[in-house]
Amino acid sequence: MELPIPLRQGVERLLEKVPLPTLKQAAKTLSDRYRAELRDGRLHMAEEMAVKAYLATRLPATYAAVHASLDAVSEARPDYAPKTLLDVGAGPGTVLWAALDLWPDLEQAVLIEASAAVRRVGEALATEAMTARIAWLAGDVTIDLAGLQPAELVTCAYVLDEIGPASLPKLIDRLWHLTDDTLLVVEPGTPAGWQRILAVRRQLIEAGASVLAPCPHEAPCPLLPPDWCHFSQRVARSRLHRLAKDADVPWEDEKFVYVAASRQAVAPPQARVIAPPKSGSGKVLLKLCEKDGSADEKLFTKRDGDVFKAARRLGWGDALPE
Repeated sequence: MELPIPLRQGVERLLEKVPLPTLKQAAKTLSDRYRAELRDGRLHMAEEMAVKAYLATRLPATYAAVHASLDAVSEARPDYAPKTLLDVGAGPGTVLWAALDLWPDLEQAVLIEASAAVRRVGEALATEAMTARIAWLAGDVTIDLAGLQPAELVTCAYVLDEIGPASLPKLIDRLWHLTDDTLLVVEPGTPAGWQRILAVRRQLIEAGASVLAPCPHEAPCPLLPPDWCHFSQRVARSRLHRLAKDADVPWEDEKFVYVAASRQAVAPPQARVIAPPKSGSGKVLLKLCEKDGSADEKLFTKRDGDVFKAARRLGWGDALPE
């Protein structure tokens, strides 16, 4: 997964004159804050250099995770083509770029972002590359969502880890009320991120939402700690990305977890692959979350015929069709 060409070119222009030592230090500081899930009253990207560090080291990965999550929505609802987007905690417009890649006829987007530095960068990146009407609004997602118009697609990506647990139920309730059709929440693929997604999922089901993805059921999650549900996207690192992170490997794997819920009920897939497949000669072992609410490993061999042929083409995160 790579950034769209206009976005990649825009990022390169913004970063071309940034001294590497300065960028490396900003990237380390930003990474430390994210890993610690700090909630100290400061925005992770309050300063311009933190935003540039994010563009260099985090944007490709978060874009890939968001795109994969939206892809699952599109797969569950092939007829779905939202015209309006509300993105809460928008960062530099990551969700907007991914949504436009999947649904180029998107007409209007409202992006809520607290950091003025991030909003400036997001607007600069989008100015010449998009025809959708875009409104960037300043706001704290926990208190500033009043007066907004509902949208067909509402998203909240990599935001909940910055919010105190006591504020989450009210935020999710507000997001669901602003959702005309589908709500997508994406979080880092950590055990803590999974727990937040489980809480969101329970609340949305109780509110009458239908789960689109990744779960093929609305029963309690069958996984128990220390196991947890998450997915992965491999991301190519640019030269600057490798230099900023002192990385030798030309790629990284972004772990993420998400839930997509809709006001429209859809037939669930038979199962979803929730771990990397294990392949051998004439066989493939898949860990599946199934529509009866169970999760287990299942072996497919050549004796299974067409089912085996379909199973060996599946990757981590893919749905197993009926």
